Amino acid sequence: MKVELVMNNIHNQIDAVKRTGIGISFILFPLIFIFAFGGHPNLFNPSFLGPAELIQRAHNNFMLHFGHALVTLCTGLLVVVALHFNNILKNTSNEWWGFIGGVIAILGVLILAVDKGALCLTMSAIDTIHEGEFINMTPGLLAMFEKKGWLILINGLMLLPLGFIIQTIGLLKSNSLAKWQSILFLIGVLFIGTPDGVEIINLTAAILMAIALIPYGVNLIRNK
Repeated sequence: MKVELVMNNIHNQIDAVKRTGIGISFILFPLIFIFAFGGHPNLFNPSFLGPAELIQRAHNNFMLHFGHALVTLCTGLLVVVALHFNNILKNTSNEWWGFIGGVIAILGVLILAVDKGALCLTMSAIDTIHEGEFINMTPGLLAMFEKKGWLILINGLMLLPLGFIIQTIGLLKSNSLAKWQSILFLIGVLFIGTPDGVEIINLTAAILMAIALIPYGVNLIRNK
């Protein structure tokens, strides 16, 4: 009897830690996105940017590099969110929405990590060299930002919002999440992948996701 009681206590403690970790993930990831998109220059002067303009924007831009580093670390939180949505749709008539969407979203998360590593964190290292050497590297940098070679795989980044869109449809159909939260999250996911240069749209999308998900994360931590 005592052994069972001890095991139950351990199980409850583990569940509490898991729930808290998941809740923190739901709180942190939209806040990181808000910070990262909010740190982009010319936020209120939007215009789509080409590869050369993206290189110049990233050059010696500490806030941009810091935001991208945070997003790279945030990829782990996105995996937690995708797995959680998959779990809450299990054993429902919408289980396939959770599973298929989760697989696609996690693939997109991996590509997001590649994107930030190849095109963003690499730039922070290149910023440490002399300006003349930086200029000499321009052809190589252009090849990177034009996604030449295997960097074409980065175009698969849209799998991330696609996966979450599929999961959100399942959440709406099953009422597993409050409808207003699902709708706000869906709108945010639809616009979070807006191309470079008009980050005001991405920022707005991130704010919508924060409004939807932070209360959910808080309730998970409070076990409500």
